[in-house]
Amino acid sequence: GRPAVQRLLERAADGRTPFAPPILKTGKLLISQTANILQVLGPRLGLVPKAEAARLWAHQLQLTLADFVVEAHDTHHPIAKSLYYEDQKPEALRRTADFKALRLPKFLGYFERVLEGNPAGDRFAIGKSLTTVDLSLFQVIAGLDYAFPRTMARVKLQHPRLTALHQRVMARPRIAAYLASPRRIPLNDRGIFRHYAELDEKW
Repeated sequence: GRPAVQRLLERAADGRTPFAPPILKTGKLLISQTANILQVLGPRLGLVPKAEAARLWAHQLQLTLADFVVEAHDTHHPIAKSLYYEDQKPEALRRTADFKALRLPKFLGYFERVLEGNPAGDRFAIGKSLTTVDLSLFQVIAGLDYAFPRTMARVKLQHPRLTALHQRVMARPRIAAYLASPRRIPLNDRGIFRHYAELDEKW
């Protein structure tokens, strides 16, 4: 719970204190940042390739997705995280217009090309099996669908490989069971991806 997380955010004995969640503590290892955590969990769970070049490619894609997520967040908080959305609504409208017109298609187009360019086929981002990159792409697309349902309904028509990947990941038995369970926290107005109707109205 929160007290346990707070303890992890206090000064670590070795000085390597995490800045913020998410945090992974496994044995004596304590790390944060999603892409960094996946660097540890991916190999242990068989969700990244064994070859170094492919692992670095997966990490590169995770870092690019992290940039994408930041830009999606900044549509509703373009000025400051300490301000309410209502306090920066005019700026949010301008930021979102740019995001939907330029940044959203740029990022989605890039990952569509990643799928298309996979030598093993376009079912996965890397190789012939599921990786952490596919799971992250699923989560990002789910968040964008929640935040911008009208926009995404149009944009996804131009990115059929990403759309198909999202559907395939969602249909995997363990993922489907997780999504239907109480463990899956619903997308809401306190997370990174937030739905404000006025931000989704204009293309």
